[in-house]
Amino acid sequence: MAESGSPSAAGSAAAPAASCCPGPAAPAAQAGAVRERYAAGARAREEALCCPVDYDSRYLEVIPEEVLERDYGCGDPSRHLLPGETVLDLGSGTGKICFIASQIVGPCGRVIGVDMTEEMLAVARRAAPVVAGRLGYANVEFRRGRIEDLALDLDRVASWLEAHPVRDLDGWQALQDEEQRLRQEEPLVADASVDAVVSNCVLNLVEAGLKPQLFRELHRVLRDGGRAVISDIVASREVPLHLQRDPELWSGCISGALSEDGFLRAFEEAGFRGIQLLDRQEDPWRVLEGIEFRSVTVVAFKGRARLWKPRGEAAAEASAGGGCCG
Repeated sequence: MAESGSPSAAGSAAAPAASCCPGPAAPAAQAGAVRERYAAGARAREEALCCPVDYDSRYLEVIPEEVLERDYGCGDPSRHLLPGETVLDLGSGTGKICFIASQIVGPCGRVIGVDMTEEMLAVARRAAPVVAGRLGYANVEFRRGRIEDLALDLDRVASWLEAHPVRDLDGWQALQDEEQRLRQEEPLVADASVDAVVSNCVLNLVEAGLKPQLFRELHRVLRDGGRAVISDIVASREVPLHLQRDPELWSGCISGALSEDGFLRAFEEAGFRGIQLLDRQEDPWRVLEGIEFRSVTVVAFKGRARLWKPRGEAAAEASAGGGCCG
């Protein structure tokens, strides 16, 4: 897990904060703290960045230790994936959820991890061929981008900047034009292109003013009938601004958390239906100034709402019409 909004979110059209989200607070300091903390977390494990999570040990055997020891999260959305699906993991970090998902969706499925932290991506990309070799198939790729701006490919932006350094206002405008062209003509993640979007303790890291745009991006990339399965930290009430302004608390997955009601409402305001709470941590992970912070996992659908079933039942229904490869 490693993600955050950019201080400028270059060229993106950030909408005003919706009612679900607290007001903006020092976004540059927040974003810088997130980048620094997760870059360091890619080099050496930081215990304070995660809640204890029990993963299915069957899926961990093929994953390199470097990935496992530098993984940070608060839930396991991969439990709600199905064979043959195309899955997008937001804030994929060193790739643990992607590599688990790879085994669940199987050789007929596909997994895309998106992260903005180069150090995390380096670990994930280094591990990908190792996992593929152990599985006997390769169905995972990692892309660099911001999860609140999933149309913009940051690797392509970096390549453009190498050839066109920005030295003045004309250069800055050219960069804005190129970013907009990339969003329209070569999007990082295209509209209606994935079956499931998952994320593990990352949405809270995005700056407050960009959270409504983030939820709209989840909705945009899903196919009709697709779903978001999101594990994240929520608060028992709205987090006050003085806590939001603490970069250490923000980068530690605490003060950027939405209230539990606000988190569910954010899905609804982005157009999702059939929003269901799949898992809720009974005891809080942290308590700060009387506010309880805990992990939840939510499923929400694009298009027709339906009751989500455990993987075994859902997989049986999905496979009733034949094999995943057609």
